[in-house]
Amino acid sequence: FISTVCNFMSHEKCLKNVKIPCSCIAPSLVRVPVAHCFGPPGHYKRKFCTVCRKSLESPAFRCEVCELHVHTDCILFACSDCRQCHQDGHLDHDTYHHHWREGNLSSSARCEFCKKTCGSSEVLSGMRCEWCGVLAHAACYVIVTPECTFGRLRNMILPPNCVQLFSRNFSKLHCFRISENLQTETDEDDDVDGSTQGSTKDIQISTDSSKQTLKIFDGNDAVKRNQFRLISVPRIAKNEEVVEAALRAYYINDDQQEYELQTFTQQVLLSDDVINRNDAAEDSNLGSVFRESVPEAWIIRAKPKDEEVIRIYPAWLKVGMAYVSLRVNKDSTVQIVIKEVLPLLGRQTECLQNFKLVEVLMGSKQVQRMVLDSQELILNRLKDIRKTSIRQMNQTRFYIVENSKSIVQVNLFVGGLPPQLSPEEYTNILKEELAIKTNVVSVSHVYQAQGAVVLQISCFSEAERIYMLVKDTVVNDKPLYAVVIPAVMASKIPQNCCPLLVFVNPKSGGLKGRDLLYSFRKLLNPHQVFELTNGGPLPGFHTFSKVPSFRVLVCGGDGTVGWVLGALEEIRHKLVCSEPSVAILPLGTGNDLGRVLRWGAGYSGEDPYSILVSVDEADDVLMDRWTILLDAEEPAEGAENGIAEPEPPKIVQMNNYCGLGIDAELSLDFHHAREEEPGKFNSRFHNKGVYVKVGLQKISHTRNLHKDIKLQVDQHEVELPSIEGLIFINIPSWGSGADLWGSESDNRFEKPRIDDGLLEVVGVTGVVHMGQVQGGFRSGIRIAQGSYFRVTLLKPIPVQVDGEPWIQAPGQIIISAAGPKV
Repeated sequence: FISTVCNFMSHEKCLKNVKIPCSCIAPSLVRVPVAHCFGPPGHYKRKFCTVCRKSLESPAFRCEVCELHVHTDCILFACSDCRQCHQDGHLDHDTYHHHWREGNLSSSARCEFCKKTCGSSEVLSGMRCEWCGVLAHAACYVIVTPECTFGRLRNMILPPNCVQLFSRNFSKLHCFRISENLQTETDEDDDVDGSTQGSTKDIQISTDSSKQTLKIFDGNDAVKRNQFRLISVPRIAKNEEVVEAALRAYYINDDQQEYELQTFTQQVLLSDDVINRNDAAEDSNLGSVFRESVPEAWIIRAKPKDEEVIRIYPAWLKVGMAYVSLRVNKDSTVQIVIKEVLPLLGRQTECLQNFKLVEVLMGSKQVQRMVLDSQELILNRLKDIRKTSIRQMNQTRFYIVENSKSIVQVNLFVGGLPPQLSPEEYTNILKEELAIKTNVVSVSHVYQAQGAVVLQISCFSEAERIYMLVKDTVVNDKPLYAVVIPAVMASKIPQNCCPLLVFVNPKSGGLKGRDLLYSFRKLLNPHQVFELTNGGPLPGFHTFSKVPSFRVLVCGGDGTVGWVLGALEEIRHKLVCSEPSVAILPLGTGNDLGRVLRWGAGYSGEDPYSILVSVDEADDVLMDRWTILLDAEEPAEGAENGIAEPEPPKIVQMNNYCGLGIDAELSLDFHHAREEEPGKFNSRFHNKGVYVKVGLQKISHTRNLHKDIKLQVDQHEVELPSIEGLIFINIPSWGSGADLWGSESDNRFEKPRIDDGLLEVVGVTGVVHMGQVQGGFRSGIRIAQGSYFRVTLLKPIPVQVDGEPWIQAPGQIIISAAGPKV
């Protein structure tokens, strides 16, 4: 047997065991409606659409938070059953049930309960819990205990009941801080999805000459957007058959007797509804086009009724039932409905004025709530919704809600402001640039060094206005940025839970960051995953500032790790957990720190789940960090009139190594090449090839670095041998894994460690020597070991710190240990 609505297939003998709900009743089974978060359209091989169960050949959508995949023209029929990752001010339950999603499992997936294979690459099959990852057959998952324990990663997951986010007006992409590049293209597709996609798919079926293809609209909204579904029916079909096929095309399982078809043109002439009144002329014009070219366009309409049975859901009142059914007639107002529902919920003693009826439209992209006026007639309301769209009627619910003074509090992180100002000065800038209303907006945190503030806003529309306005605002030639951040309720986090704060740099290395962002959002709570190109590490640290114990995972190259550690150093005093352990997933080109800490030479597509397990099992070690003070005594070149102030001293932090001379010069040339053509630098192999080419061009150059610099170690002058590069190393890996210090024991120096408070100083004689070190044939020239260094530059020299190169003017460089170890 095959379902004519959602293409579900079953043997005859298996029919009685089918547990999977059809797409047409799936919306009615959703417990708490949560909209999906669709990213840009993409090609997903060997995946199936959750709505029509067919494979995804053309570009399709997937939810960035759960496993949902849908065709472009099925997106309207996907029910809003995404994972609930936070509370939005209404919910206060602390037990979590499994969040089951059907299918798209690998063919090797095994059922947790009967241990047989439950996945398939041929059809949608098997069930998976979106939180704990447990797999089961459709027949087995019903016997599983409903409570979910979050599985193997439970100690790392930020529990959803500890996160609060008032998100009413923000799209899901804003709530989860998902960058919106490519997003604009998909919004334009929305207007055509029904027409183009649907047509090609269904036309292929109806090449049979005994059949005819009809265009069906499901209401005035579809007519306005020109969104229709195509149905294929016999040329001599009865009216009822056509109505039934039309209802099926819109995933509606009501009785066809309650509906009728109107021809498209006739409807336009009779149109008296609110939506089309303003542009009736335009629509009648449309109608005439259809009359001439495609007369087979129809609108499906609900026949008027004198009474109906509606379901009322007891929103967040703690009652044992899912909903109550109530018969309403043409005199029933919202107030009468509330009056009749309360006794059924055991609340008959309470005052009617304490309750309101809320209409909720469970769209796949947004769940919209609207409070109904107490005098509104319910039947008229239903009639209006059906006139707009009968599909929307299928996704609309009525909730009875207690009037509580709900406190709205939206937190917006605003960065890019001038640094080192007082809270009053920041408030004044925001008043000038964004015209903030101080009665509903207050500055709750100020990060002066970074030029950032956190705004607490007690009005949804004001929060949305500020968020949209910030994107187009520039202060002192710097664009501002805003990030919606959730409030983490630290007191609710379980004792043994140490959530993982994940930072991903999607621009690092071979551009694998995008896929990792998706994987980590899916495996953890998306509120603990931060994209570094969207405001840097600070919004993440601020969000976790009250969490008593957390760890950090940085996905990126050594430069990204340095960026996060630098931000941690600056904000440490504001964190309850001031010294979180940091793990690394190396995405860069060199990844020396990743190698030393045994996270590998670079990410090559391993399973993100196993990476998280490794992070959970990893040991803590301490590592020194160093502060480098660069004080140029002469002005930089290119000063006007030859009279210029020397540059102010510059302070940088170092984790791995600092190089002067030839090593920094190669780095600088590579850096310039990458800036000229960034698009070419998308694989580690290419990046290393460019390094080699740059090096070969320098082989014959000779420089006498030892004559241009002086070195003092722990207050003692050190005689330099004849070298072209001087390198200070904190970790035993340099230039993508080479051991510059060497392994031989030496009674002059201690064996290097990353937490001994000492730096090793090594010299190289040129490009050839560096190549031999990289090949493992030689090591560098050991010069010194110490904890305080002063280097005097007698002329401009290239310098690089952790892969960031520049030309340093003559003057002093002082290297000393930075604050606490990390």
